[in-house]
This record gives sequence, C-alpha cells and structure tokens, in this order.
Amino acid sequence: MMKPNPHPRLASHRISALLLGAITWSFFTMTTLADEKQPAAFRTALIYDDIFLEHDTGPGFPESPDRLRMMTKHLKAHPVSKRLLWTGPSDKIDPMPWVLEMHEEDYVKELKNACKAAEGVTRLGADNPISPRTYEVAVKAVAGALTAVDAVMAGRVTNAFAAVRPPGHHAMPDRAKGFCFFGNAAIAARYAQKHHKLERVMIVDWDVHHGDGTQEMFLKDPTVFVFNTHQYPFYPGPSGSPDIIGEGAGKGLNLNVPLSPGGGDEAVLKVFRTTLTEAFRKFKPQLLIISAGFDAHEADPLGALGWSSDVYGELTEILRALCREQGHERIVSLLEGGYSERGITEGVRRHIEALEAPAEKP
Repeated sequence: MMKPNPHPRLASHRISALLLGAITWSFFTMTTLADEKQPAAFRTALIYDDIFLEHDTGPGFPESPDRLRMMTKHLKAHPVSKRLLWTGPSDKIDPMPWVLEMHEEDYVKELKNACKAAEGVTRLGADNPISPRTYEVAVKAVAGALTAVDAVMAGRVTNAFAAVRPPGHHAMPDRAKGFCFFGNAAIAARYAQKHHKLERVMIVDWDVHHGDGTQEMFLKDPTVFVFNTHQYPFYPGPSGSPDIIGEGAGKGLNLNVPLSPGGGDEAVLKVFRTTLTEAFRKFKPQLLIISAGFDAHEADPLGALGWSSDVYGELTEILRALCREQGHERIVSLLEGGYSERGITEGVRRHIEALEAPAEKP
C-alpha cells in the first residue's frame, strides 16, 4: 500500500516542471530542425506548379510533362532543395496585359479558341501539340516568369529559376512555333522595364536552338540586349546567323554566336569569357534573364554540342560575377529546352546550385 505523499504541492511542481521541460525541449527541437531545413533568408527562389504538367503533348513527344517530373523529383531528393524558396506563380499577377505587350491579340484569341475546341491532343502548326488546358498552362507559365521577376526585384531573393512549361523562346508575336506559345523571357523583360522601371535588360539564351522568337521581338529595341549561343546550322535555321545584329535603334544589341557540333564545354566557356563578357560590360544590364535550355547537354537527343552537366554551373558563375560587377545579382532564369533525363536533372541542378551558392567577389 502506497504511503500518502507528505508534500503534494512539491510533487505537483515537479510534474509541472517536467512537463514544461518536455514541452520546451520539443519546441526547441522542432525549431532547430526547421531552422536546419530552411535558412533564415533565401538566395534563390524556385517557381513551380503542378499545373505545368497539364499541357499534354501526347505520347513520344520530346517536350512532355515528364521533363518536369524528373527534374522536381531529382531536386527534392538533393540537399539544395532545402535551401530554395519553393513557390508557385502568384495569383496577384494578371499575365494577359503583358502577354499582349508582345503578342498580337488575334493570335492569342486563336490559341485560346483552339485549345477550348480541342478534344485530346491536336496540333497548332507542325511542331506545337495542344490539348484542352494548353492555353491556361501557357498563361500560367508567363505568370511564373513574372513572379520570378517580382521576387528578384523586391529583394525577396537574389535570383530565381522558373521551372515552367511550355517553353517560350521560339514563340513569334503572331504564332506558335517550336514547342513554344508565349515568349516567356521576352514578356518578363518588358514587364521588368514597364512595371519595375528598368532601363536596360539583357537576355542570354544558351539553349541548343537559336531563340528566334525572342530575337524577333527586340531587333529594333535599344533597351534589351539579346545574346544567343546555339548549334549552327540547325533548327530554326538562318535566324541564328551572326550577321543579324539588330536594326535601327537596336543595331548592335543582338548578338548571335553560332557553335559547331561537338564543340563541348570549352567552346561555350570561351564565348562567355570573351564575347559575352565584353558585351555585358558595355551594356551594363540592370537585370539578367537567362533562357536556360538544357538540350546542349551531351545526353540530349535533339542536340549535338556535347556539353557536360557541370558546364551549366560554370556558365552561371560567370554570369553572376558579371552581374556583381554592375552592383547587383538580379538574375531570372527561365526553363526552355532539355529533353534528356541527365540534362534536365543534373544540368538544372548544377545551374541552381551555382545560383544559390554564397556570393563571391568578382
């Protein structure tokens, strides 16, 4: 038989103390673990939403939802994922006025109506499959690009990578082309200028295919410098010629640097360290937008430049250093091509790791 406790209050205090200690320790542990998973301040935002999987291109088509499934699965299994600010396209942004800044209204209506009428997967042109939700997804991809611009310009993050699809750099003002419907990079550049009052924006496109749509939109524009490296001759053809340097007030602000098949990492690194560096320092952009294609990767079935996964990190580091010379690190990177598992996983990860790494002095 238990004896009565001669000090019931003391026992009660001890129990309370033990409970308080346990609660405090649990809270401390949870807070510590949370702090380990999420840094106090993020350097890089990753813009992504599952809606980007809803643009159905049919079986066997290279620009498929599996690209993003592979990429996000790979990133989430890697430690860098915990250092990224994962967020979706902002619902506060209305993309349509900005889409119409760069695309003709009749074309936008045509695309919307074609998707609305689609039963399953059909075609809008030779190389642009559409499905019932393609228009909605393409608009949301633009919203993702603009969300990235806002996050960087507000100082919420240093830079951002928008893992969006469909891609954009082949889209023409009046038509879809080359898997692309709306010019995500071009629209983001104009948005940065008009909404955030920037005077000079540079677009660097390292996709294996020349960004002919982006080039078309800014050929006469002295406020946006468009720089392309790409396999040549190759799709989309003569638009990637080095003779095309801009027109009128935009003359000298379009620069195409063709690369030969099999050139590998050293060929593009040399271009970035010389030609691009010179152009960047002369133009002094206030924001850099990267049309980040990963189809120049050695494993890609659509390209033959033979780049390694690591070169995407090296190219990113060069661009970050050039931005720092201008007193900022404002970079918005937008996914374009990339159709191999290694390119879209390893290449993207190396790019993001280089974006997220602590800044170094130029």
